[in-house]
Amino acid sequence: MSHSLLSFYSLSSILALLPLFIFILIKRKQSKPKLNLPPGNMGWPFLGETIAYLNPYSATTIGEFMEQHIARYGTIYKSKLFGEPAIVSADAGLNRFILQNEGKLFECSYPRSIGGILGKWSMLVLVGDMHRDMRVISLNFLSHARLRTHLLKEVEKHTLLVLNSWNQSSTFSAQDEAKKFTFNLMARHIMSMDPGDIETDQLKKEYVTFMKGVVSAPLNFPGTAYRKALKSRSTILKFIEGKMEDRVKRIQEGNESLEEDDLLNWVLKHSNLSTEQILDLILSLLFAGHETSSVAIALAIYFLPGSPQAIQQLREEHREIARAKKEAGEVELTWDDYKKMEFTHCLAVSNIICDDDDVMPFKVFTTEQHYGYSLITQDYVVKVVNETLRLGNVVRFLHRKAVKDVNYKGYDIPSGWKVLPVIAAVHLDPSLFDQPQHFNPWRWQVLRFQIINGHVENNGNSRGSCPSKSITNNNFLPFGGGPRLCAGSELAKLEMAVFIHHLILNYHWELADTDQPFAYPFVDFPKGLPIRVQPHSLLPN
Repeated sequence: MSHSLLSFYSLSSILALLPLFIFILIKRKQSKPKLNLPPGNMGWPFLGETIAYLNPYSATTIGEFMEQHIARYGTIYKSKLFGEPAIVSADAGLNRFILQNEGKLFECSYPRSIGGILGKWSMLVLVGDMHRDMRVISLNFLSHARLRTHLLKEVEKHTLLVLNSWNQSSTFSAQDEAKKFTFNLMARHIMSMDPGDIETDQLKKEYVTFMKGVVSAPLNFPGTAYRKALKSRSTILKFIEGKMEDRVKRIQEGNESLEEDDLLNWVLKHSNLSTEQILDLILSLLFAGHETSSVAIALAIYFLPGSPQAIQQLREEHREIARAKKEAGEVELTWDDYKKMEFTHCLAVSNIICDDDDVMPFKVFTTEQHYGYSLITQDYVVKVVNETLRLGNVVRFLHRKAVKDVNYKGYDIPSGWKVLPVIAAVHLDPSLFDQPQHFNPWRWQVLRFQIINGHVENNGNSRGSCPSKSITNNNFLPFGGGPRLCAGSELAKLEMAVFIHHLILNYHWELADTDQPFAYPFVDFPKGLPIRVQPHSLLPN
């Protein structure tokens, strides 16, 4: 049979089967249910809307991009961001749903460039069992007991080192001073490094270069911030590895120092992590423990001068703590002192709680939730730390990915799509927080009553005491939530409270130049938050 005849038969067979193929394709398309995606705009090919999404804006707002999209599409919308189709959520309920279903319906999914610079074993990018194991290590070392017995003392020591270096009537960058405090604290906490030592200063210099690359565009070309950061990362890891080798040798020789009760020692003794895993863990904790806490402290320094009443109430609270300590003959802060800082950091309460579900003898209300009861008395449990974190939003949004097809309130979220819960949008939502762009620590105050025989009466607690049961506003998620709740959240609050305690007692400060926090999306002060300080003492004579 000739080749031409064979070709003719082959073509005839294909043409005969073509209607069948078309029929099958049509049937498949018809059988596949149409997705009900949220409304939105996918933007340009590949880039999508990423450039507009990341355009800098005032950190006490959600930015023009989010405002326009929410006004046009609602609090849940689709887009294309970071090179992927995405669902963006400014919806409090969906954000909680995403965080609560971590590892089930969603998983962490940061851009590859973040993993490239922080390391593949960084807690920020790990998922599943490995993330859980790394997080357990961090939680063990940041346990409540350790906060009380070790870290409180170190936090106060490093606070005073920074504050005592301030000269009378001097002007400087408050942001830089906050970063100095948190970096020195974490270097000591992780590797027993002392502030002012040559090796500490060298490490800090490399770390600054590293951080500039973390928050820059991931352009791996000579001269770019990202390329310089990769080089600094290599230098930092070599330094940490040298510390590890020296520590292992001394542990084997039984020549340990009692002062080296740090994370490095703990990991070497109590984990089976490889060298690479330990290096990435230490680098990621140095990043997380230094950057976010320093920004939060700078934000508190920025917000407080705009609220003289808040500063006055802080002075009263901390002066009373100092007076009681002097009478007791004590110098260093204790855990009991920390618990007395109720206006500064006491746990926020926003939901109703009851001691007994049947009798309901005790209720707690927020000032915005009166529930029809006559308001008899107020118990102030307000929180400067909470309000700073709510308004400043150190962490603006999170990177997640749907690992299964999800339907939420009628909207489909396809498996494989990026999902971005925008924490800042919820914290600045006027339907959830009254006048959300106003710094108002009193929004966290609590109204307490005891209900006896149908009558509302004062429950007898003294003004200023913390609630006997602590529950948090479930729309307030400054540290994330679910299985990936920030392991260092309690340390961060301790750092802020202790720093504010000594700042309030020893200094008056004012902004020396016009500056404000911007979201890039990381929060930063363009001018470094220049302040002018004047020493004063509220300490009793």
